[in-house]
Amino acid sequence: MQNPFLKAVHRYPVKSVAGCAPGEAVVEPWGLAGDRRWMLVDAERRFVTQRGRPRLASAAAAELPGGAVRLTAPGMEPLTVGVPEPGATVTVEVWRDKVEAVPASGAAAEWFSTYLGVPVELVHLDDPAGRRPADPAYAKPGETVSFADGFPLLLTATASLDALNSLVAQGGRAEEGPLPMDRFRPNVVVAGTAPWDEDDWRRIRIGEVTFRVVKPCGRCVITTTDQRTGQRGKEPLRTLARHRRIGDQLVFGQNLIPEGTGTIRTGDPFEVLARAPRP
Repeated sequence: MQNPFLKAVHRYPVKSVAGCAPGEAVVEPWGLAGDRRWMLVDAERRFVTQRGRPRLASAAAAELPGGAVRLTAPGMEPLTVGVPEPGATVTVEVWRDKVEAVPASGAAAEWFSTYLGVPVELVHLDDPAGRRPADPAYAKPGETVSFADGFPLLLTATASLDALNSLVAQGGRAEEGPLPMDRFRPNVVVAGTAPWDEDDWRRIRIGEVTFRVVKPCGRCVITTTDQRTGQRGKEPLRTLARHRRIGDQLVFGQNLIPEGTGTIRTGDPFEVLARAPRP
């Protein structure tokens, strides 16, 4: 087996919208620089994602210098959205968290509202260092997160995806597979490990940066959504329910909290520093 390494890095500037796969990324305490600093909210200023609006899968946000984004989507003229000037914030909701954010331009709200067919607003997290604590059940005091679902980074492994796709085929749903990794919207993808080996990891190193592996990632309907068309099937949730259930969650991948900062690059060596003790 080849030595484990970082195969891919992914950033999603706008939560639940297609992002980019740069060759490298800066790791900040709250996640990859530029990852999920923008988010859509509805009229009640509650977060909007592919869970309820699968059409977001076909929209994309490209990073621009200074934190701006360029939005594209089928049938829409591209729109560049600059980082809002510092000013009054509004309270938005991400799961059970109430977070202060800065509204983007009216043009951005109009663009997304037209595309989705419902009123939405785009907001920006101007201060990821102090606005949203990470889950205190797993995080240390002072650790924060962006608009990501719960933790700064999500890791997946190619060997585990291969194993999952084999289970999908064995279960008689081969027409829905093989599933691509983009269904799981990871930040970092590692190769060269054994299938499901990540279940036992507790501390890892990617290049120059170390991370705590805090909990498996519970999966939702977004994983059944084709990230190019927005169409939905039954996989992988059907197969995860049979083979990868922990409590009431269907899991794939692991959530990470950085122990430091630095730059990670595709091809960087990957190392497991600590594992769960064996029973």
